[in-house]
Formats: sequence, structure tokens, C-alpha cells
Amino acid sequence: MPPEDIETQGHAGLLIGSQWSPPADPTWVAVIAHGYGEHVGRYQWVAERLTADGAVVYAHDHIGHGRSEGERVLVDDFEGVVDDLHLLVQRAHEEHPDLPLVLIGHSMGGMIAARYTQRHPETLTATVLSGPVLGSWEPTALADLDEIPPTPIDITTLSREPDVGRAYEADELVWHGDFKRPTLLALRTCLETITRGGRLTVPTIWLHGADDQLVPIDRSDEGWAHIAPDGAPSKRYPGARHEIFNETNREEVLDDVLAFVHEHIG
Repeated sequence: MPPEDIETQGHAGLLIGSQWSPPADPTWVAVIAHGYGEHVGRYQWVAERLTADGAVVYAHDHIGHGRSEGERVLVDDFEGVVDDLHLLVQRAHEEHPDLPLVLIGHSMGGMIAARYTQRHPETLTATVLSGPVLGSWEPTALADLDEIPPTPIDITTLSREPDVGRAYEADELVWHGDFKRPTLLALRTCLETITRGGRLTVPTIWLHGADDQLVPIDRSDEGWAHIAPDGAPSKRYPGARHEIFNETNREEVLDDVLAFVHEHIG
């Protein structure tokens, strides 16, 4: 089913999002946090898998992204983005108060999801981190330069499926420009805050493409080691690039996500 548009007044402007409903009464709730420069419309296939499993799915474009308000990809402080995500989670709980809620974050959205899980564990049943920016991220070093150079993305790093990169390149809602210094500084600060924030107390899984060149797996793994709950599961996908939800083995990845979810939603 096509999603329904939803709106939330965020910390720095109006946030536009989507809600996908399952074919029958929902049995659980999924909230998706998307990555840097993209938007929730790129998660249609993921939402279809989740709704087919009985989930009602909520997501919104972060401030400065997609259809939401704000200067493009400008984030001064990710704590405000976490606050915005909390508004969406609260809405989901208000509309489905008796259902377990799982947070799913990809890339920068994985960083946001990790920080959210540290701040608001009481709202979550489980968390899924997909190729999350954790530990340290090389692009943040650009903030120390007098002038930030152009940093066009190599679309072949997204997925082994060529159509994924072509669709990304042609997507007018995707940011195709350069990094902005305040955002890079805010990313660095958030990563440091997460590392200092202690281990997550919500069941969480870390999933990563072994050939991820955008968010290299070793740095993310180092960050994960600081926050992983005791005995938390993780999985590396050999040959997979950054967008594991859009990879050639995406069915396997979503099977793993759903298997983990069902271990915890009862």
C-alpha cells in the first residue's frame, strides 16, 4: 500500500514523513531513521517487507533532508534530531499503545538510533543498526580544513546492484552537494557523545557490509564495541557495500532483521 503523509513540528522546522500500514491489524511498530543526504522515500521496499510481516511503519525526513524544512543537510546539533525522532516515536506509541516498537537506523540514521537508544531506552523493544556511523568517521576531518573540498559520492559504493546507484544519482530529493562544516562538527560531537554514553540497555543488533567504503566497517565496529549490550548479535555480509537494505542480498538482510525482531517482540 502507498504510504500516508504525516507531519511533525520538529525542533527547527516542519518534518514531513510517511506511515505505511500492514494489510491486517498490526502486531508491532517499526520506526526508521534514514541516512545522511537521503530521505524516507528510498525505504519503500523495506517498509513493504516490514508491513508484510505485520508492522506499521513510521519514518520522517530529518531536518534539512528530503521534503522536510531547513537548509539542506545543515545540522548544528544532533541532539535536536534525536528530539525530533522522539516526537515520532511518541506518536507511534500514542497511535498503537499496546504494540512493541523497534527502531531501525541506517548509516547516519544508525548513529541517531544509537544515541536515541541511549537516551530513551524505555520507549523501545529493540534496535537495529544498519551500517551505522559509529566510533569515528573520516569525513568529519574535513571540518578542520580552511576550505571544505567537493566530496561527490561514488554511486558504485552504495550497492553491487547498479540500478541502486543510478536511482540515487537521479533522485532530486537526495542531496548531491558538499558537506557543511557545522554538520561535520555536529557529527563528530555526536559520535564522541555516543562513545562516552555507555552500553545500550535495549536488545540491539549491528549489521554491516564487509565491503562498505562509505562507512568503513572497522571504525563502525570499534564504535559498536563501546556501546554493544552484553552478548549482542552482529553480522557482517561479505562483499556487501554500504546500503545493505538495497544490496543484491537484501532479502537475506531483511530476513535477519525480522528474525531478530521476532526474538524480542513476543
